[in-house]
Amino acid sequence: MTPLPAPPVDLGVGFDNGYARLPERLYARVAPTPVARPALLALNEPLANELGLPAGRLSSEPGVAVLAGSRAALGADPLAMAYAGHQFGNWVPQLGDGRAILLGELIDAHGTRREVQLKGAGRTPWSRGGDGRAGIGPVLREYVVSEAMHALGVPTTRALAAVATGETVLRETPSPGAVLTRVARSHVRVGTFQYFTARGDTEAVQALMEHVIAHHYPALATAERPALALLDAVMQRQAALVAHWMSLGFIHGVMNTDNCSVLGDTIDYGPCAFMDSFAAGRVFSSIDVQARYAWSNQPAMAHWNTAQLAQCLLPLIDADRDVALPLAQASVDRFDALFRDRWAARLGAKLGFDGAHVEGSDEADVRLTLGQRLLGLLEAGDADFTLGFRALRDRDAFDRCFADASARERQDWWDDRAAALDAAGIAVGAARDNAAAANPVIIPRNHQVERMIEAARIGDLEPLHALQRVLADPWTDPWTDGGDRDRQAYAAAPAPDERVERTFCGT
Repeated sequence: MTPLPAPPVDLGVGFDNGYARLPERLYARVAPTPVARPALLALNEPLANELGLPAGRLSSEPGVAVLAGSRAALGADPLAMAYAGHQFGNWVPQLGDGRAILLGELIDAHGTRREVQLKGAGRTPWSRGGDGRAGIGPVLREYVVSEAMHALGVPTTRALAAVATGETVLRETPSPGAVLTRVARSHVRVGTFQYFTARGDTEAVQALMEHVIAHHYPALATAERPALALLDAVMQRQAALVAHWMSLGFIHGVMNTDNCSVLGDTIDYGPCAFMDSFAAGRVFSSIDVQARYAWSNQPAMAHWNTAQLAQCLLPLIDADRDVALPLAQASVDRFDALFRDRWAARLGAKLGFDGAHVEGSDEADVRLTLGQRLLGLLEAGDADFTLGFRALRDRDAFDRCFADASARERQDWWDDRAAALDAAGIAVGAARDNAAAANPVIIPRNHQVERMIEAARIGDLEPLHALQRVLADPWTDPWTDGGDRDRQAYAAAPAPDERVERTFCGT
C-alpha cells in the first residue's frame, strides 16, 4: 500500500505567489525531488529573522526537510521559471530553471517582497537532460560569497540555508550533493524577457514587464512610457552594480543575459572570484576561454546585456518601431556616461575622496586619472588589489604592498593624490576615513573558499563557520584594530603556492 504523502510543513509565515499568478507559459509548476538524508550544513539566522521565519522551525527535522526539497512548505506554490539567454555571446533559445525551484514569496521585516528558491532541488522541464542537482562545492561557494557581498554592501541575492542531501552528484568527479535556499527580491533576468521575445509573444513580455514594475519599480507605472522608464532604471542599476563589483576586485565570471538581474542584484555565483594581485584582464572562469568577462570587460558586457533588454522592450516602448528604436537607442547610449560617473564615485572614495557623484566634471577626470594610475602601479608591482587600496592610510604600508622597485613612480603618484585631495578641500584625516570606509580589509579569498569546500567534502564544517564569522565583518582591520591573529590570516594575501587561478561552474 502506497504511504500517504507527509502534510505540508508550517514554517510560521504566509507565502504569497505573485509569479504563479502570471500566465502559465511563463513557468512550469513542479515540486522539488526528495533527497535521501537531508542534514543542515548552514542556517543564516539573521536572514531568517528578517524574513519572519523562526530559526527553530527551519532547523527542526521537518524544517530541514523543506529546505532540502523533501517536504512541502505550507502555502508554497513551487514552480520553475522559463528563460533564455546569450551565453558567452551565443544565443540559447531555451534555458530556464534547470535545477532551481521557486517556493514562493515572503514579505520581510522591511516590507520588501523576497522570493525563496531551492537551488539543486531536482529535475524540471528545463533540466536539458541534467540531474537537477548541485554539489556541495558550488552550494557553499554561493552561500559564503553571496553573504560576503551583502556584508560588503553590494546588491545581491542572499543565502538562507545549505543542506546536504546524503546523495552523490557526478560532475568532473563525484561530490556530496547539497541544496541552497536562495532569497532574492526577484529572479527575473534579461533572459526571462528574451525567452518570450524570441517566440514573438509580446503579450507575455507585457505581462512580465507589468509584474516587474508593480512589484519592484512601482513609481514607473505612471511614466509616459513605462517600458522605456524600466529600461532606464535597469541600466542605471547595472552601471552602479558593475562599478561596485570592480571597486572590490570582483569578477562575476558568467555575465550571460540569463545571469543578469533586472533589479541590479548580483545573481548566480558560478565561477566568480575576487582578485588577489591586480591585473585588469584577469579571468578566473575555466569556461571563459576568450576572456569575455574579464575584470576590465564587465562594463562593456553590462552595456551589451542592457541592449538585449532594449530589444525585448521595443514593442512596448511604442507600437511603431521607427519611434521606439531611437528612443531605446538613446537610452542605451547613456550607459557609458552612467558607468563612468558611478566608477568615478567608487574609485574616488577608495582614494579618499568623499564618494560623491561628480558626473561630467573635471573632478571626475582627476579621480579617474589617479585611480587608473594606481591600478597601473598595482599591476606592474604584482600588488594585492584589496591590501594595496587598504594601505592608502599610510605611506610605508603602501610601499610594502609592492614587489617591484618603482619607488619614484609611487612617490609621484602619492604626491599628486595629496595635491588633489587638498584641492578638493579634503583633510588628511578625512581622506583616511573615507578610504577606510570604501576599502575592505577582508574578502572571500579564493584559496580560503577552496580550503573550506575541501574540508566540507569530508564532513569538516569548522572552516565554513570560521569563514562565515570573518566575512561578516569585512571592515575591521586586524592589524590596527586590536591585533586579531585569526582575522589576520584571512586578511592576508595568499602565498604564491596558495593562489587559485581557475574557478569552475557547478552545472
